[in-house]
Amino acid sequence: MNEVIVVGAGPVGAVSALALQQHGVAARVLEARAEDARADTRTLALAHGARLILERLGVWARVQDVTPITRIHISQRGALGVTRLSAEALGVPALGYVLSYAHLTEVLKQALAEAPIAVEYGVPVERIEPGIEAACVQAADGRTWSAPLVAVADGGRGTQTPAPRFAHDYAQTAVVCEVRTELAHGGQAFERFTPEGPAALLPKRDGYALVWTAASAEAMRIAALSDAEFLAALQRHFGGRQGLFLAATPRKTFPLHCVYAGREVGARVVRIGNAAQTLHPVAGQGFNIGLRDAWELARLCADTPATALGGEAMLHAYARGRRFDVVAGLGFTDFLVRMFSNDVAVLRHARGLGLLALEALPPLKAFVARRMMFGARG
Repeated sequence: MNEVIVVGAGPVGAVSALALQQHGVAARVLEARAEDARADTRTLALAHGARLILERLGVWARVQDVTPITRIHISQRGALGVTRLSAEALGVPALGYVLSYAHLTEVLKQALAEAPIAVEYGVPVERIEPGIEAACVQAADGRTWSAPLVAVADGGRGTQTPAPRFAHDYAQTAVVCEVRTELAHGGQAFERFTPEGPAALLPKRDGYALVWTAASAEAMRIAALSDAEFLAALQRHFGGRQGLFLAATPRKTFPLHCVYAGREVGARVVRIGNAAQTLHPVAGQGFNIGLRDAWELARLCADTPATALGGEAMLHAYARGRRFDVVAGLGFTDFLVRMFSNDVAVLRHARGLGLLALEALPPLKAFVARRMMFGARG
């Protein structure tokens, strides 16, 4: 009865359960997918602050095949203004780290098994009933559990996803794949803003993970191009900072939108990660905010008396504590997309001046970089 139930064993759910246990709070995880289900093939960009969370959980040392981002080059196509961020200037080993979602998921799965934390795979949650004393979780197979607190970390895929408090469809789609370039990346990532949407190159192994954003119809056309046509289009779109684009893996597409569902579902139930908010991928904030959700919830659970765990006062405190970080992240990414995804002359010049000012003012640059790494309270 005193264990917290975490719905979802993806990275945010796993980090939540591991952090709860580390803070002395028992947890049980219910995961809809089978234990041997094929993992997501996405690429993740972890901020340095996310690495620190994984280090505190004793997980980071197990993570392999990680490419550090030591520099970030930010520019806009066809206009003045460049900003360069450097890990060395900020006194950190890296600004971020690029790795596969599947690998991180497997590392966290092993950590859950060794903890040991009770994890039940192949258990879709059909219904969560809030309650005054406890929440009741009902699985599709008819089993039920009661808990003083249920943390929903299912990525917003559950059957009880509430109507969002805020939602915006950017009418954009991301084309993602891995590419190889003529020049070595040297740990440098690129964020290139264009009127059609941002394009990011993230160093991964000896190549890059590409996120190319465009209007949805155009993105689908781009994704369907032959390899040769795709590489030529990418060369025209991105430019020659990395020399020629030599090869690309098969393309996948993801529609982009911003959704804020909020923290609370009802009494004794809280949403974290993508179950609470979904961000545009520009600046790579969404996943990192989700890990901070998980960590901060566990810390608050540890600081709450057992009799008050999951109670109204605790959930309100959690919502207040996370609001600034989440709203700042939502606002920052939304601002970048709206500000840069156009070709209005006045805004183009303003953007250029902003990038030049950021480059010329190291304290301002450090302020922005730290918030990208550690969130609004960084």
